[in-house]
Amino acid sequence: MPIKIPDALPARSILENENIFVMSEDRASHQDIRPLRILILNLMPTKITTETQLLRALSNTPLQIEFDLLKTATHRSKNTSSEHLDSFYKDFSDIKNRKYDGMIITGAPVETLEFESVDYWEELCEIMEWTKTNVFSTFHICWGAQAALHYHYGIGKSETDSKVFGIFRHKNLNPTCPLLRGFDDVFYAPHSRHTAIDEEALAACDRLEVLASSKEAGSYLIVGRNGRQIFVTGHPEYDAGTLASEYERDVNLGKPIEIPKNYYKKDDPSLAPVVTWRAHAHLLYTNWLNYYVYQNTPYNVDDIN
Repeated sequence: MPIKIPDALPARSILENENIFVMSEDRASHQDIRPLRILILNLMPTKITTETQLLRALSNTPLQIEFDLLKTATHRSKNTSSEHLDSFYKDFSDIKNRKYDGMIITGAPVETLEFESVDYWEELCEIMEWTKTNVFSTFHICWGAQAALHYHYGIGKSETDSKVFGIFRHKNLNPTCPLLRGFDDVFYAPHSRHTAIDEEALAACDRLEVLASSKEAGSYLIVGRNGRQIFVTGHPEYDAGTLASEYERDVNLGKPIEIPKNYYKKDDPSLAPVVTWRAHAHLLYTNWLNYYVYQNTPYNVDDIN
């Protein structure tokens, strides 16, 4: 997919080296089409890594995409330079009068906190409310999905007995749903979290449908009945080495951490991970962009309501 990336954004050179088609701003300006306008609210601490992962995941359709990166004004990142944030990120005040075909709200390492204790919770609530009228379809990831399910539907979360950490087997519950078009009956996806959503409250909410679930990891893929809200409780965008980095970080910090399940060859951290989720991840983002954004969003993006 021709995804238009600023020349200086670190993701550009990384993706070009992977032979992924990225487009210069000059070339994009000469194409007589309307690109999809996507907003990414990046709440992850390692923002450059997450930017690259998400742009890679969005790069597998023939659609042209323009994107804005959004940060919270009420929280300053400790892991990403001010220069990078000031160069490539916008605050909500910069974009609140714009409309977007699609939006991604990432996870965040705050899951063990009560939602209202997160320092940017009020700002996030304002953004999530704004998505109802200014974004055609919003894709929520991990804690971002938990936060949105809580805000929009009153569904809570609770801490798990042990960290849900590894690659888990999921069952496709609705093969005819466009979001799962092309999926196998079972597929694998990464999870990395200490909390789980309230499954009973989720099952009682007739405005939501669970499309895929795991016996070990719980509900994985959830959609609002009109398709304008997508919730993913795992991390399909993760690279091959992301869970390894998290595992090694916690081991080095002396934190109690189990080897990520179904991840390393022979469950041996000295061996390379086996990637079993990449195809599903690309297909998930492709289906979202095609069937829930491109096929349904108004041609004039300002007509979204």
